[in-house]
Amino acid sequence: MMMEERYITFALGKGRLADKTLELLEQIGITCREMKDKNSRKLIFVNEEKRVKFFLAKGPDVPTYVEYGAADIGVVGKDTILEENRRVYEVLDLGFGRCRMCVCGPARAKELLQHHERIRVATKYPVIAKEYFYNKKHQTVDIIKLNGSVELGPIVALSDVIVDIVETGSTLKENGLEVLEEICPLSARMIVNQVSMQMETERIRTLILKMKELIPIREGV
Repeated sequence: MMMEERYITFALGKGRLADKTLELLEQIGITCREMKDKNSRKLIFVNEEKRVKFFLAKGPDVPTYVEYGAADIGVVGKDTILEENRRVYEVLDLGFGRCRMCVCGPARAKELLQHHERIRVATKYPVIAKEYFYNKKHQTVDIIKLNGSVELGPIVALSDVIVDIVETGSTLKENGLEVLEEICPLSARMIVNQVSMQMETERIRTLILKMKELIPIREGV
């Protein structure tokens, strides 16, 4: 019985991801009223009855909290999991926040990608970009890390192409850019700390199975 007394801690990526995850959790009976208070200055929210704790974090920090055991479970975008490359188990595709990681640029840049020329790539995701160009395409590129609107890269001739998340593609179109190659599909994923998975196997597996039943879209990691 002592094992049941331990809290299971969730780290949720701030914003839409957290809201959607809490909606799913509510459907399986795990609620946290405190988190609905938008004026709350609390950092950690607790459901005493279910022995569950929640905290909100910036997306890129979620896999770090999970790897080091500060959180047992995290919910974050697949892009963040790939970029941060932490030692965690990815256990569930939650099916929301769907988009794509793509190579984008002006139409004329398509030729540069086909001929394996050395090009400049602007991106917020240098790890994903490097993995794609070096290991999948075997193309040597110069990767330029940007934090803001990467679409500017090709427009101001900083880069030939960009690697970025594409949802609708309307921002690209407005700026004379298009999707040139798709790297991978993205969506919100649930990740679990490796030790927690062994220590709390039953509780975590039960949670995963219950959530899985709520996801209408076929699993696809």
